Order: sequence, then structure tokens, then C-alpha cells
Amino acid sequence: MKLRHIAVLVGLFTGGIIGFPAAHAANPAKPAISAEASTALQRMGQTLRAEQFSFQAHTIRVYSEANGEPLHIFHTMRVTVHRPNRLLAEMTGDDGSNKLVFDGKTLTLFSAQEKKYVSIPVPEGTVDGMLKEAVGHIGIDFPLADFLSEAPDKAFLTGVTAGRVVNAVTIDGVPCDHLFFSQPPGIELELWLEKNDRSVPRRLIVTYRSLPGQPNFIAEFADWNFTIHPSDADFVFQPPADAVQAQLKPVAPPAKRKGGTK
Repeated sequence: MKLRHIAVLVGLFTGGIIGFPAAHAANPAKPAISAEASTALQRMGQTLRAEQFSFQAHTIRVYSEANGEPLHIFHTMRVTVHRPNRLLAEMTGDDGSNKLVFDGKTLTLFSAQEKKYVSIPVPEGTVDGMLKEAVGHIGIDFPLADFLSEAPDKAFLTGVTAGRVVNAVTIDGVPCDHLFFSQPPGIELELWLEKNDRSVPRRLIVTYRSLPGQPNFIAEFADWNFTIHPSDADFVFQPPADAVQAQLKPVAPPAKRKGGTK
């Protein structure tokens, strides 16, 4: 059975993007976030505002087929950030290998499977500007964008109406807080943050209760490194000799949702 392509480059060469729809309250109320949850998120936000860092994420997307059967698609993502204007994301998974490269002026998206790449100018010239261009204007499905924004804690809480700490757990020997958030209508978020001064994410689960089959997105984070020193050359895309530059086909931007930039 052929898997549906849903990686970062999905649809750039085929004309379609698969993603989860929006969930917004008609009249959003003031968020009811517990003090403990708010403090943990603020620590996370402060940590992820670092000038340079990298991490790895293993992700699983669960979809419900037309006949109701679930479909699981796995990816491994390696992300390197150099603020304010450099980002590299390398992905491998069930639908091939893809790369996203931003050098401060141009966003390049490369599909190793298709042997094609597209380059898009980013007028704003920052990581936040690139994310807005990629997710908001082009329609790229980049599920971890909130954690790469200039204010990760605020981006994560966009649309959230309630949040609390569920309990404390241990992940790979590290104490973590398990947090739960609600985003009407029908999105639930679980976030595990290290229970220390860094509060880096270790797990994320987004569940879409209002969709058929209640699909979800799962990410496990590892190898956080805040001592890296990447050079500008690391964020320059060099196309393989057999790669072809393609034209970006117009797509409708995905609706604002958790697991992407708002």
C-alpha cells in the first residue's frame, strides 16, 4: 500500500498538502493556565530562545483511512538553528528523505526521492519570517514550528484555553513534568518538559478529538545541544549533480493548528 506523502515537502511538486484542520474558539476566553504549567513553559521558552542549538525528533503521524483503518507514518528529523536567520532541518521517513535549508535570504526545499528542489525568497530574513512564509503562505506542514519561533512558549499557547501539570515522570533517567492543554474545539496537547532549569521538550502528543478516528501527532525529542557552533556554510544548499530545480506549484495555506506556526 502506497503511503500518503505528508513530510515537509509534501505537495510542493505534486500540488497538494495534507494536514490537520484548524481549531479555534469563536470567542476565546482568557487562558486558565496553572502557575506551575506557566512557569515550566516560560523556562522552556527562555531556553529555546538560545542563539544556537540543535535537536533530534522522532515523529509519528496517525491518520484514519476512508474505511476507518489507521495509517501510521514515521519520520526522524534533525534540526539545527542559528538565530536570527539560519535553519537546517533534515528529515528521513516512510515517504523518503527531505531537507529544508534557510540561509537568511532564501528557503530551499529538497526532495531526495524526487531529486527536485525549490527555492523561495524570504523578504523578512529571519527564522520567524521564514516559518511564516513556509507555513502561512506556501502551505508547508512543519509540525514543530512553535518550538523554533522567537517566543516558543507564547507560540505554543496560541489558541489554548486551559493547561495544567498532570504529574511528574522519568524519561531516560531524567525527571520530567507531564503537562496537558486544551485548544477548542477538540484539540488536546500533551507536552513533557524536563523538570529542571532548561525545561526542554522530551515528548509531544497532539490529539484531534473532533476529527474522524481522532488522529494524532507524536514527537519524541532527544540530543538537545546548546553548545554547537555551526558556520554559515552549514546553511547553504548545494544541489546534487542530478537534482533539478522545480517551480513551486500553488497550494492553499494550511489552516492554523497545533503542530505548526500560527
